[in-house]
Amino acid sequence: MSAATTALLELRGVHTHIGAYHILHGVDLAVPEGQLTMLLGRNGAGKTTTLRTIMGLWAASQGTLRFKGQPITGLPTPDIAQRGIAYVPENMGIFGDLTVKDNLVLAARNARHAGELDTARLDWIFGLFPALKKFWLYPAGKLSGGQKQMLAVARAICEPRALILIDEPSKGLAPSIIQNLISAFNELKRQRTTILLVEQNFQMAKALGDQVAVMDNGRVVHHGTMAELADDESLQQRLLGLSLGAHQ
Repeated sequence: MSAATTALLELRGVHTHIGAYHILHGVDLAVPEGQLTMLLGRNGAGKTTTLRTIMGLWAASQGTLRFKGQPITGLPTPDIAQRGIAYVPENMGIFGDLTVKDNLVLAARNARHAGELDTARLDWIFGLFPALKKFWLYPAGKLSGGQKQMLAVARAICEPRALILIDEPSKGLAPSIIQNLISAFNELKRQRTTILLVEQNFQMAKALGDQVAVMDNGRVVHHGTMAELADDESLQQRLLGLSLGAHQ
């Protein structure tokens, strides 16, 4: 991250314990405003724990978290969300018994029913994910896996957010759905939405990432531009145990 780039979110020396387990061991992370930062690493490196700690779902046992320059360490999750941070968990977090419409209404802080949703923004979301318009009145639990992921992302962006945390959105999805997600995230990037994205699909990471942080054993062990990592197969092998070139 260049000196001229402002960090929207900063973690300094963050430790997280879950029960008897010490998961994060002093995470230092800066997420620059208006960019998409990839958070990569082997399974068990601490990526999901980092996202959940940012959202206050798991409490940091040490260190500081700052958003827009203000401390958010120890705040309850609803207060963190109210400051403009949305979270798309790996399990998507949708309400399967509710319709697509009702899922979006629940996610909108300023709408009590569908008539109060921002119609222009809703049309924009339908442009990104046409299936949501088609299945507007369907129970979300009856959607396909890809459609559920689209709904999960739509819930996060149904109102403008300053920062979106997304955990492995492409997991288990068909290539055509992954391409749809890439297009949607590129549109968010064009709007200067700040995104912190955990992903195991390295072609998706290469296509989308501006910055990258790589985790190992509960720490960030590398940070730089995604382009630099994508061009350095020896660095990929050292940090991730594979090369992007093998996933063309």
